Amino acid sequence: MDSKILELYEMLDALGVRVEFCDLPGDRDGEYLHTERLIRIQHDLLLRRYASTLAHETCHAVYCDIPTRFGPVNAKRERRADEWAALRLIDPDDYRREEARHDGHLEAMAIALHVTTDLVEAFRRVLLRVDQDVYIAPKMGAGQWAHRIEVS
Repeated sequence: MDSKILELYEMLDALGVRVEFCDLPGDRDGEYLHTERLIRIQHDLLLRRYASTLAHETCHAVYCDIPTRFGPVNAKRERRADEWAALRLIDPDDYRREEARHDGHLEAMAIALHVTTDLVEAFRRVLLRVDQDVYIAPKMGAGQWAHRIEVS
């Protein structure tokens, strides 16, 4: 997990985005402020919530997201940020092992993978199971996917 967090910080450094730890309202673990090039993270988060929040907010920084009053746009951005974060923090082989080990139990898998349940759900959304294969982040066309796993 430490190397994945380090990669996120390197990405943020390249983007010129700072990370600040502070007290946020109870309903927020983090936020990205584009005009300030700043990610604010709740100071007392445990590791898996911290890593998940950092990755989620990093996605907002990568895409230069600015909040809007149009709810569907915000919802789409939040979904994208969770999926982006999941693809950076969850290794496909680790996911497969933990899914089998915990019989798909969401919370147990999240704890074992060191991420939040939101990110496990997001990772599941980007999976496409076809026959004996599982594709991660598939796109239209032959051979276009982020990862392919053959399941026996």
